[in-house]
Amino acid sequence: MSTVRKLAKNTVVLIVSQISSYILAFFYTIYMARYLGAEGFGLLSTAIAFAGIFAVFTDLGLGLITIRDVARDKSLASKYLGNVAIIKTILAFFTFGLIVLVANIFSYPQQTLNIIYLIALNFIFSSFAYMFQSIYQAYEKMEYLSIAQILTSFLMFLGVFIAIYYKFSIIGFAFIYLIASLVVLAYSFIICIWKFALPKIEFDWSFWKYIILEALPISLASIFALVAFRVDTVILSLIKGNLAVGWYTASYRLMEALMFVPSMYAVAIYPIFSKFHITSKESLKLSYKKSFKYLSMIGLPIAVGTTLLADKIIGLIYPTGFTESILALQILIWTIPIIFLNYVLGASITSINQQRATIRITFICMSINVILNLILIPSFSYVAASFVTVITELTLFIFYFHLISKYIYKINIPRVIIKPIIASMIMGLFIYCVNLNLGAAILISTIIYFSALIFLKSFSKEDVYLFKQIFKSK
Repeated sequence: MSTVRKLAKNTVVLIVSQISSYILAFFYTIYMARYLGAEGFGLLSTAIAFAGIFAVFTDLGLGLITIRDVARDKSLASKYLGNVAIIKTILAFFTFGLIVLVANIFSYPQQTLNIIYLIALNFIFSSFAYMFQSIYQAYEKMEYLSIAQILTSFLMFLGVFIAIYYKFSIIGFAFIYLIASLVVLAYSFIICIWKFALPKIEFDWSFWKYIILEALPISLASIFALVAFRVDTVILSLIKGNLAVGWYTASYRLMEALMFVPSMYAVAIYPIFSKFHITSKESLKLSYKKSFKYLSMIGLPIAVGTTLLADKIIGLIYPTGFTESILALQILIWTIPIIFLNYVLGASITSINQQRATIRITFICMSINVILNLILIPSFSYVAASFVTVITELTLFIFYFHLISKYIYKINIPRVIIKPIIASMIMGLFIYCVNLNLGAAILISTIIYFSALIFLKSFSKEDVYLFKQIFKSK
């Protein structure tokens, strides 16, 4: 199978699975929020954010290095699995102990502590599942990863439905996360040893030194990034309480649900970037340019459309207790076009072995995020957290773009985004002037946007060829 067809197949498979997963996640999140209310939903979100900050210590970049190196040499799969499994076991005990220590220092109520512990175990089991799934990605067999994603969302959906039917307490919802992660871990392990490789358990100290040093820049960058994008929830909970967290998280989850496109595209393109870095610099440059262009075209209209339709979206999805989430969504949605590009930039940086440069970048972003949240949240609550999230993503983009411009190619941003901006403005004018129900507004505005892109001749002959390859791929 050609590289273009393989990329197209993997991207389509992952997008289909992500759409399925996010549809399920969309509904179980709504039902959970409606059942728990803004304050209960905020409490659970606080636990997820708090444990999630420390969850980075369960992987520390080992998964990405495994994907990169095994993608280049498949014979390394067993060695990586065995050694990484031992390292992760050590990291898991360290992570859980750290979570227990810090959570008690913060003097959270006992109920909150219990929920944090259960969510922490969920992150630990998910990390081990990701270790096995990294082998699927290295082999570019994304269908197995897709099944794992759908299975996770299905188990969560089923668990939430059962919890609501039997009127579980909030602790019961935390157990659902734990059970789902255990089942997915079992699936990931079975598929890995059946289809790909058996772990070769060994203590290869020289290998440990190599992989830890290679992963160290990614791990530090991941720590800084996670603190930057989860600490707002923790600060919000400590200063303003769980109700403000519930309003903020309701909008944040909707924004997060849209990130499946860049995240799955990055998962599919990362092994390709890694190989092209070794085999063909021109192919790497072309892949990067096209990725930047396509994701720009997708992200901009989402931000414009959601800003204008935020009241209808929140009103449809959440009960009246969440009306404060409208403004948060209108602000947060502008992270989408930036995040879309940051996913591709991040994958590009790691694929060309420049991950060390991200340490300073993510540290700066983390510092800006924490300082601004501490200054602004006491006065402006969840609105401040929303603005700071956009500022942080924009800062990350500026640094990432500068880095990639030095090592791969410097894209002329105005030239790339001017036509999508014009098309988005035309679409936005239609939404503003015509009062339609939400479904009709989304459908017709999407048609108007892509029609405007075609009228503006946004697609070249090269794009048409690539699209044909995607539709031909199986």
